[in-house]
Amino acid sequence: MVSLRMGSRTKKVGPTRGLGPRYGATVRKRYMKIIKDLRRPHKCPHCGFLKVRRVSVGIWKCGKCEFTFTGGAYTPTTKLGIVAKRTAKGVPSEEAIKTTEKAPEEAEEETTEEEAS
Repeated sequence: MVSLRMGSRTKKVGPTRGLGPRYGATVRKRYMKIIKDLRRPHKCPHCGFLKVRRVSVGIWKCGKCEFTFTGGAYTPTTKLGIVAKRTAKGVPSEEAIKTTEKAPEEAEEETTEEEAS
């Protein structure tokens, strides 16, 4: 028996549905990735629940504890923000370790020169 119902030929495109064939496939894929990351639930740095949502560009708010904080435009944390937080806490980075290793050696050289004269 032949089915009279035709199959669906429309493609599920997600957040790029309004763009149509415009802007190229690569740009649409990048846009789709950013928007999916934006809309997924994020973990609150204060209470730990997955209730953080974006209020506006760079402003994020937890729906449970009402904690408001700044972050990236599309994600609550950025790579640069993580590095800055680590630096503020005093955890040495690779560059800081290199400079501290060189500093004691230079100080020893200066003291030996002063003692010799």
